[in-house]
Amino acid sequence: MRRSPLLLLAALAFVGCQREDREFHPVPPSSENVQYPEDYEGNAYSHSEGRQLFQAMNCNGCHADGGGAIGPALMDEKWVYGFQPKQIFETIAHGRPNGMPSFGGKASAPEINVVGRLPESQIWKLVGYVRSLSGLAPSNAANGRDDHMWRRPPEHTIRPPPKPVVEPPVDAGDKPR
Repeated sequence: MRRSPLLLLAALAFVGCQREDREFHPVPPSSENVQYPEDYEGNAYSHSEGRQLFQAMNCNGCHADGGGAIGPALMDEKWVYGFQPKQIFETIAHGRPNGMPSFGGKASAPEINVVGRLPESQIWKLVGYVRSLSGLAPSNAANGRDDHMWRRPPEHTIRPPPKPVVEPPVDAGDKPR
């Protein structure tokens, strides 16, 4: 008779200790039917992975941690090819003329270099991180600390998010404005 309350207590403790199900590598969406906000935009883990990919793929070389150098700045409100997730995905996956290589395995134009083949899930993680640089990601999902624990504020808290605008690309024959 004394064992039954102990067994009941042990069974309740065992059931109460069940961990949550986490999907660290979600099934990669196709760019046509992506559930981007749920899987990538609102996910701090995905932003952290995107930051690591941003550094590993040497995006810093052209975009200088989002501040712009050879490539355009990713921290301001000016977006050459669009600020929507699908537009950023297309830019990373298929490249753009005048310098942006293709990381998705195929280029959108013959003059674009193909430098690698990233899986779609990794490209979507990069999309989430790039949007968080300019404050377009939700503040509760953006990475709250630097991955190396430096004493500087995270990217999404530096200034209020700008209002994005789309500016047409400058053609090779046009003079810069």
